[in-house]
Amino acid sequence: MTETIHTLVIGGGQAGVATSTHLQKLGVPHLVLERARIAERWRTERWDSLVANGPVWHDRFPDAEFDGIDPEVFAPKETVAAYFETFARTRDLPVRTGVAVTGLERHGDGFRATTADGVIEARNVVVATGPFQTPVIPTVVTDPGISQMHSNAYRNPGALPKGAVLVVGAGSSGAQIAEELVRAGRRVFLSVGPHDRPPRRYRGQDFVWWLGKLGKWDLKAPTPGTEHVTIAVSGAYGGHTMDFRRLAGLGVTLLGRAGAYRDGLLQIAPDLATNIANGDRNYLSVLDEADAYAKAQGLDLPEEPEARRFMPLPASVTDPILALDLQAEGISTIIWATGFKLDFGWIGIDIFREDGRPRHVEGVSELAGLYFVGLPWLSCRGSSFIWGAWRDAERLAAHIAARP
Repeated sequence: MTETIHTLVIGGGQAGVATSTHLQKLGVPHLVLERARIAERWRTERWDSLVANGPVWHDRFPDAEFDGIDPEVFAPKETVAAYFETFARTRDLPVRTGVAVTGLERHGDGFRATTADGVIEARNVVVATGPFQTPVIPTVVTDPGISQMHSNAYRNPGALPKGAVLVVGAGSSGAQIAEELVRAGRRVFLSVGPHDRPPRRYRGQDFVWWLGKLGKWDLKAPTPGTEHVTIAVSGAYGGHTMDFRRLAGLGVTLLGRAGAYRDGLLQIAPDLATNIANGDRNYLSVLDEADAYAKAQGLDLPEEPEARRFMPLPASVTDPILALDLQAEGISTIIWATGFKLDFGWIGIDIFREDGRPRHVEGVSELAGLYFVGLPWLSCRGSSFIWGAWRDAERLAAHIAARP
């Protein structure tokens, strides 16, 4: 049997739920397919203690607040997943869970999706599978005696083998995992690459508020050279600025970028001081822009000169390690917080660039009727965030409704 629907949405995370909501508002018949449960990646592909990196007043859909939670709190991952599930249920969105889409092909002037439950044909398809698809794990360390995992497989310190831990990657995930591990009494090494390091709060406002006021959420593309720079920010422990000097003070040994592995030694690039300095420069630039904006707008926000004071650089920065002997340091686990790559291999349509990204203009692909939502920089910097996916979904739903 072949099922036919006007519009098929593939993926039941934040982007898929947002798209369904706007299609429903416009009266567009549609179906959402989710391979597992709504917001599954929040449930099972994150560590146990994860909280959202933005306060709940910000990290939500405009149509619904988090029920019974202080707006300034950083919601635990289970709360975030429950928010999306409740949102979909109370609006009676047509989400079908536990159905994986294994193939998508062009069919006449529409599309044919192959699923675990059969074939579905649709005039329009919205791909809402998100940016966190295939974990990137460098094949550097080949020692079978060392446990290695991606950050999406890490759960908690007690689930790891005894011994020291090397965390590679100091964006939000890597930095937060390293802090949790050292707080649990583990010996931790953290490989720090290029990063942006915004203040958690400044002059009484969260940094996500400042990004909005400074127009940074609406940027259309990353500035040249920053396309792959990670952001070190945290909502953990009530939310605080991710300062690598502070992590070193807790006992984390900072390293430069991880390199080749040979004869038990992991080579470390001599770039740690540069990466820390550039992160500081980014941090100070946000403060400078915020100060200028507050002055220009006459905002009555308390000045915060202490935010510009840094702790001294730790010895791991001034006298860096350039080769790490994993066995001598007792390292039993490596956690690769090295991000994800897109995987659209199940889509059998020539619509992708060499880097695997779809060819599109703000989510509208070159092929009539095929759309993408929830990807980083889809239309602007905010596109992969909850409220950003909502805004893109509203625009794409209108485009679908207007198709002849």
